[in-house]
Amino acid sequence: MRKSGILLPVASLPSKFGIGAFSKEAYEFVDFLEKAGQSYWQLLPLGPTGYGDSPYQSFSTFAGNPYFIDLEELVEKGWLRTEECENASFGTNPSMVDYEKVYLNRFKLLRKAFQRSNISKKPAYSTFVQDNAFWLEDYALFMAIKVKNRGRSFISWPEDIRLRRKGTVARYQKDPAYTEEIAFQCFLQFLFFEQWYALKNYANQKGIQIIGDIPIYVAFDSADTWANPELFLLDEDHLPTGVAGCPPDYFSATGQLWGNPLYRWAYHKETGYAWWIQRLSLCFQMYDVVRIDHFRGFDEYYNIPYGDLTAEFGHWEKGPGYDLFAAMKKKLGKQQIIAEDLGFLTPGVKKLVKKTGYPGMKILEFAFDSDEDNDYLPHNYDSNCIVYTGTHDNDTVVGWYQQLKKKDQMFAREYLGIRNARDISWDLIRLAMSSVADTAIIPMQDYLGLGNEGRINIPSTLGGNWAWRMKEDAYTRELAKKIAGMTRLYGRDPAKSE
Repeated sequence: MRKSGILLPVASLPSKFGIGAFSKEAYEFVDFLEKAGQSYWQLLPLGPTGYGDSPYQSFSTFAGNPYFIDLEELVEKGWLRTEECENASFGTNPSMVDYEKVYLNRFKLLRKAFQRSNISKKPAYSTFVQDNAFWLEDYALFMAIKVKNRGRSFISWPEDIRLRRKGTVARYQKDPAYTEEIAFQCFLQFLFFEQWYALKNYANQKGIQIIGDIPIYVAFDSADTWANPELFLLDEDHLPTGVAGCPPDYFSATGQLWGNPLYRWAYHKETGYAWWIQRLSLCFQMYDVVRIDHFRGFDEYYNIPYGDLTAEFGHWEKGPGYDLFAAMKKKLGKQQIIAEDLGFLTPGVKKLVKKTGYPGMKILEFAFDSDEDNDYLPHNYDSNCIVYTGTHDNDTVVGWYQQLKKKDQMFAREYLGIRNARDISWDLIRLAMSSVADTAIIPMQDYLGLGNEGRINIPSTLGGNWAWRMKEDAYTRELAKKIAGMTRLYGRDPAKSE
């Protein structure tokens, strides 16, 4: 069935308190998606973020981001007062997230809510802690120690707990200096998941499925790396022997140095990929469809010596290939996955994507380089793919077109059958919607016709990213009607298909 959806990070929703959240605005956006005839809401990763604010560098692959907890619901519960929330400073620009102010003030309010909640007496909380102990115990302790160490990376902690010496973890968990903070971290996760599942259930009842997003790698400074060093290529001091990235190419003369620890794939294979199956199992509870970033890394991954300042001197090594997905399918059954297969694709990764049967991604902003053999031009698609105008890492369509070379602008206009680019955003949306791709996903900024003031992220840069927020009055009834019309026209309206 042909379907379509909208890409919008939770952080980019409007809200009263500095950053998008699981608040009434999120529910209103679901209503907007329904009115617009959409089938999907695609998100960015929902994990807790740290320095740099990137959702692709999270303190845990299992935990949720406390920034997204709806404060107004805590007011309704009597755990916060309205004036406490309204008097807190979250920044002055409603179109941008001020992460420093959100960090400094949101946690103060959440701590007040925790102190007033008497949460330990609630059966649902006890059940949550017990059911999620396999990751929550380590994560809560990790965050408690990090808070006490003023946010420093675990690699700078005292050696006994950094290396998790025998008996040390249990001693820290019982230490009165950490017990309240551990309980607070568990409280935050309980609230996150309680509110998230309520929102997801609401979306599903409206016929909207959620597309989640997970990075292939975990952050080095994460509970995952600290608690499970055997899963990664680390030395005896728990420092990486190699880190992730991409080699030099047309876009970067020195390559991309991501810095994530690499997987010890031989160990994962010995365990039947138990950790990966746990990870994906939770993802399939949280989302209806899971997009896995950097899918190429399962075929081959780029290993850069730890300590290098650039990615120039790495080398390729073989990944687990189809073996991981065979194990996953055996344990979890058939699940909906999107393979992020962008960039230079070797025959090996093309073969892997084909064998899994997962749809890959097509980006229209990559299509117009005056080359008619370009795989991203719609006449080269087969139906088993997801077409996007652009992603969170790209310019908006308006910004992209303005920066195109003149000859590529001419080629784009000729391909689109237009004389001018006054409505280039909708022209490219129409091309995506009319393509043979089973699914079309459009970033919300392109429906709004925004320029690069609406860009989410510029890769390999630090600061100013992940901050764009949609204006409160942006998702109007008129816009929903316009989107619904195009959705029906190209056979992507689920109601019309039934």
